[in-house]
Amino acid sequence: MDNKNVFVAIALSMAVLLFWGAFFEVPRQAEKNSSQQNLQKKVENTDNIITPTINETLNTKFISREDSINKTNRIKIENDSIIGSISLKGGLIDDISFKKHKQDLVDNENVIFLNPKETEDGFFIETGWTSIGNKIKVPNSETVWKVVGNKELNSSQPVTLQWNNGEGIIFKRIIKLDKDYLFKISQIVENKTNKVVELYPYAQMTRNKIPDYIQNFYISHEGFIGVFDEELKEDDYDDVEEKKIVRDAKEGWLGITDKYWMTVLVPSQGENFKSTFLYKDAFKANYILNKPTTISPSSNKSNDVRLFVAAKEVETIDAYSANENIEKLDLTIDWGWFYFFTKPLFFIIDYLFKFSGNFGIAIVLITIAIRLLFFPLANYSFRSMAKMKALQPEMVRLKEVHKDDKMKLQQEMMSLYKKEKVNPASGCLPILIQIPFFFAIYKMLFISLEMRHQPFFGWIKDLSAQDPTSLFNAFGLIPWDPPSFLIIGIWPILMGASMWVQQKLNPAPADPIQAKIFAFFPIFLTVILASFPSGLVVYWTINNILTIAQQWVIMKKTKIKTN
Repeated sequence: MDNKNVFVAIALSMAVLLFWGAFFEVPRQAEKNSSQQNLQKKVENTDNIITPTINETLNTKFISREDSINKTNRIKIENDSIIGSISLKGGLIDDISFKKHKQDLVDNENVIFLNPKETEDGFFIETGWTSIGNKIKVPNSETVWKVVGNKELNSSQPVTLQWNNGEGIIFKRIIKLDKDYLFKISQIVENKTNKVVELYPYAQMTRNKIPDYIQNFYISHEGFIGVFDEELKEDDYDDVEEKKIVRDAKEGWLGITDKYWMTVLVPSQGENFKSTFLYKDAFKANYILNKPTTISPSSNKSNDVRLFVAAKEVETIDAYSANENIEKLDLTIDWGWFYFFTKPLFFIIDYLFKFSGNFGIAIVLITIAIRLLFFPLANYSFRSMAKMKALQPEMVRLKEVHKDDKMKLQQEMMSLYKKEKVNPASGCLPILIQIPFFFAIYKMLFISLEMRHQPFFGWIKDLSAQDPTSLFNAFGLIPWDPPSFLIIGIWPILMGASMWVQQKLNPAPADPIQAKIFAFFPIFLTVILASFPSGLVVYWTINNILTIAQQWVIMKKTKIKTN
């Protein structure tokens, strides 16, 4: 890719972003503010309801995860994909690990996702009931549930929890688990009194703090997410810390998402609910139905909620979205603006991965495929650049001759372009067309859980992590661990070198200052991309090498020197 055109592409991309912000984001924000104002004007029964919260004040003394798990009686959870437990105190789902995904390549320990509330990294889910003015005694965080029947939750058998409030009302909770990541929870209320009982079902997830592994990188959303009446909403942790966010909907879901993991609550569809994202000593995402469940004397009523505690495996999430009829659940995976490019590219690279058995090889193959797809456009661009390089000596001569007459110089340059049938901007159009594809593959590789912990060859054991080698310890020959900013590995250096070669094949800028900037650019990108996932760096390097080969062939055919 012509580096001059790279700068042009960057500038145009910035212009697009500014245009988008000015003409779409601002009106949308205004609409959002207007909607929030209208919601504040509504007076509904739910205004008097306080959704129970487990962690009103943040613990000043946390205990270890092991101690927290051991201090309460629990029900074991295990299926093909997860392992953990449910605390009988509070009935909290607060101990979940992913069996198929490891924390690192050394210890081989499962990724721990949910943690008890007494731990520093507490992250847990509760479901329950509440009433206006809390007139009815309902289960809370201190409630100790009784197990009825099965003592272990797995894909073949549910568990039933029961609690009697001592006032004639029995609460039951039947929890089912499929083979992967879906919990189905039926909340049942039996009214044995002689009075009508009105209760509001709710569910809530609580996270004590922002996790340390959050990357907080613009390309991938991490934080609060939801779909409300088919409209996707994403809110960062900072947004929720600053202001409570409330939305009403009839259909949809809500949750908290990380780069690779997610939790999602799905209320009973077709019933109006109020969703709240807030921060009160901890981050909370909850919903409560706007209409109460009415239980007549000597009868019972139930309410269902679906809960996903999941790794973002594309095929699995897509299957849930289709089979469970959950609108846009697949958008928990942040495919980005170019969704219609990014997701198909994933399926292609996933097929190539399964075909080759190596994700790095799959990256190489899809890079080749994209280069072949854009071969005609690249030819057009490179031939234009070749013609421009052929005119370089004449352009320099004209600048010397007319250095004191800018208008005359412009006229002579335009005359030269017309005579030689050269359009100086012709190389930009192919670049602009390719931008969505380049960004899509970049995005796809960045967010892909499937690339996590996948090896390439040699020293690359994890394509989702940066190249672990460093120029500053002679790539491991010197027994010294350099600081993170000095870890500049072999693949980033290869990428920088390939970009430098590309520069040499392109016309040099006539402006000496521009020339110096371009000369520095490969070094700059080498340092920047050194911290990126090595899979992305492999992609850029292979793409550069293929570009060099194609450009060299075209320039040789047009008899343009490449030195």
